[in-house]
Formats: sequence, C-alpha cells, structure tokens
Amino acid sequence: MLTFMKSFPYGQAALTMAGLAAASGAWLMTRRSEKTQADVRLWTFAKPHYEAYLEAVPAFEAAHPGARVEMQLVAGEAVTSRLQAAFWADLDVPDLVEVEISSAGSFFRGPLKEIGFVDLTDRIHREGLWDRLVQARFAPYTSRGRIFGLPHDVHPVVLAYRRDLAEKAGIDVNKIETWDDFIEAGRRYTIPNKRYMAEFPESDSSRFEGLLFQRDGGYFDQQGNCIMDDERAVESMKFYVPMVAGPNRIGSDLGGGQIFTRAVEDGYFLFMITPDWRSKTLEQDVPKMSGRMALMPLPAVRKGGRRTSTWGGTMIGITKKCQNPELAWALALHLYLNKQDLAQRFRDTNILAPDREAWTLPVYREPRPYWSNQPLGEIYTKLAPDVPFQYTSPYIGTAKGKMSEALIACVQYYNQRGERGFAPFVRTRLKQSADEVRRLMKRNPFME
Repeated sequence: MLTFMKSFPYGQAALTMAGLAAASGAWLMTRRSEKTQADVRLWTFAKPHYEAYLEAVPAFEAAHPGARVEMQLVAGEAVTSRLQAAFWADLDVPDLVEVEISSAGSFFRGPLKEIGFVDLTDRIHREGLWDRLVQARFAPYTSRGRIFGLPHDVHPVVLAYRRDLAEKAGIDVNKIETWDDFIEAGRRYTIPNKRYMAEFPESDSSRFEGLLFQRDGGYFDQQGNCIMDDERAVESMKFYVPMVAGPNRIGSDLGGGQIFTRAVEDGYFLFMITPDWRSKTLEQDVPKMSGRMALMPLPAVRKGGRRTSTWGGTMIGITKKCQNPELAWALALHLYLNKQDLAQRFRDTNILAPDREAWTLPVYREPRPYWSNQPLGEIYTKLAPDVPFQYTSPYIGTAKGKMSEALIACVQYYNQRGERGFAPFVRTRLKQSADEVRRLMKRNPFME
C-alpha cells in the first residue's frame, strides 16, 4: 500500500480525496438499497427542530390516516454534503429537507431545471403564503426569481444587555437611538481590558454582516451579482472596524462556551447582538443573570431608520425525488404554520415564526422573568416586518469567507495606522475580495 501511495501520480492529498470520495460513494450505494415504510421522510440538522417535530408529527399522522412520517437528525455539514452527493449521483434522497441559510445557495448551482428541490413559487403565491409570511425571508431561498424553500423563521436582531449594569453606569437605553449614540456611550463606559460596551468580534464577520444587512447591503443582489464591495459595504466596514480596533475600541470578543458565560456574568460585555434564537442560548448558558438582562432594538444607522437586522435562518424544501409531494407539502405546512405548535415552540426556543397570523397568540405577549419581565415575543414581532432582505448565490460560502478575510485585514490595518489612509484601504480590500468571488462566478454560465 505504501508503495502504491508513493507511486500515485497526483500526490498523497489527491489520493486521500479519491479514497474519501470512493468511501462516500460506497456508503451512498448501500443507502440506496435500504427500504423504508415511511410515506414522508424528513432530514433536519437542528436538534430543537427535531424535538419539536417529534411532538407535532402524531397530530399530522392522525389527520392523514395511514400516513407515516420518518425523521432523521443529521449533523450540520452532513446535510449539505450528503444531500448534494445524493443529488449528483441520482441516489435515494429524503422527501423533505431543512437546510441552513448559509448552505441553501449551494444547491442553486446550474440550470434551474437541474436544481434538486421542487420549485414552490407558484404554490406559495396561489395559497397566499407570499402575503402571509414575512416576504424578506423568502429571499435567501430564491434563485433567478424562483423560490425553492419555505422559511422556518425570521430571526430579527436586537441588543441584549445587562440591565443592572447599564442602570448603575447611568446609561439610559431609551436615549440610544442611533449607532452614534451607542458609540458615544460606549466610549464613556469602556475600560480597556476590563469592560467593553459590546461583544463585537474582530475576525468573525457574523456581527459585521448583520450591520451590513441593516444598511440594505449584502453579499449579492436580487439578480445574483456580487455587491460585497459596494458603497454600503465600504461604509459598514469603516463604521465597524473602529469599534473593534484601535485605541478607542468599544467592543471585544472572547469566544463562546464557558468563557462567554463568565464574561457576561463578570460584566466584561454590556451589550450583545441577539437574534431571537440567541436569546434562548443566553437563558440556557447564563442562567445566573435571570432578572438582570433586558432587550432593546438595534440602534439605527440614522435617526428614524431601521432598528433591526437578521442573523441565521432555515428553509424546508421538497426534493424532486419525493414520491408524494402533496403529502410532503402538507407536512411542511403543518410543521411551520400550526398555531398550537408554534406557541409552544416559541416558549421552548424563542424562535419567531415568519407567519404573521401566529403573532396574535397570547404567548408573544407573555412577560419573561429572565428578561426583566419584558414581553420578549412582542419585542421581536414589532421588529420582524422590518428585517432586511438578504440574497444568496451558490457562492455565498465563498463570499462569507472572503468577507471575513477582508475584515481581518482592515482590523490589522487600523490597529497599525489608524484613520490615515483607512478609507481607501477598505475600498481596495473589499474590491479584492469581491473580485475573487466574481472570478469564480464567471466560470458558471448558468448564473448569468
């Protein structure tokens, strides 16, 4: 074997990749022959979704006598890799699949007729879902004007903060209307290496991109053109970097897990960007702060402007291999629109469904002790209609990686040179990243 590895003409790395591909193919071939008695099979990558659907499925099966639903919890990246491999190899695939927002675009490569998901556009409009759901949430699952997934969530973004510490410091959150107000208060509050106004990372672009979306910027426009170096992106980078770099920084980041928990408990961070799902994470990971935490809308870029953004998301799609698309569609609607289930799901996860009709449920007005008895649902539902559109592309993963590289480079520049030459550097560096994405896109004739 060692002799063969040394003689393989393309090198050991290529040999390893070939071996993995062969192993994956063998695994898929064994799966192809497996039989199931289920009428509808669903893959999901999120454990909270899986657990919620386990409770919802019996009612669906009772309403559809004889129908059997099978669910499978598949780890994050495996959903994308396994499903794409199955599509390409024309192998057995599930009927319904939940896909994370950052991976959805990877399935929209090639001609529309070759996309592995059923085009839901006409059905969505015919059944009134376009007007019933938050329209911005269809955008990440749309390619060339056609919609391939139902949105699971809205994920509006607010700021979570230590209410007790803000009050002690004399910070009146009602007077923070714009980011300029926030930065001014942050410079008074921040004590370097001891406490910071906000949890803002300098190398992870997840918070940055939320502020980019808030300005109606993004990675791609509705036509699929790369726009990650347009004026909105430049202004967002010029705004964000001084908050996390240089002598007047007001943000810092320590990572996740127990370090993050300790940082919140010790008051190292005062404010944290918090979509609906993260509010539940804070409740679970930092339980000692119950009654001392609160929420407020994002500061606006300009007075009177948008007070929210969005972070994260999930779609559910019907695969073209589905033998009973009508039953699969009915299951998708049951899981995503059943009001009784949505009420309990919101209590369990804090995730806001995109169904406007569900927002009238009493659960959204319930005070939450953890959040200083604020009505968490009411805060998020008021902001949800204003979440920005974000458009996708098969190259969304590459674009996000290139944006992180640009952020790191801009932070390094600012730490070394400050404002001197910073604006032109930002413009040049973002264009460099965007041009790399555009070069890849030109290789795909179907994305014109």
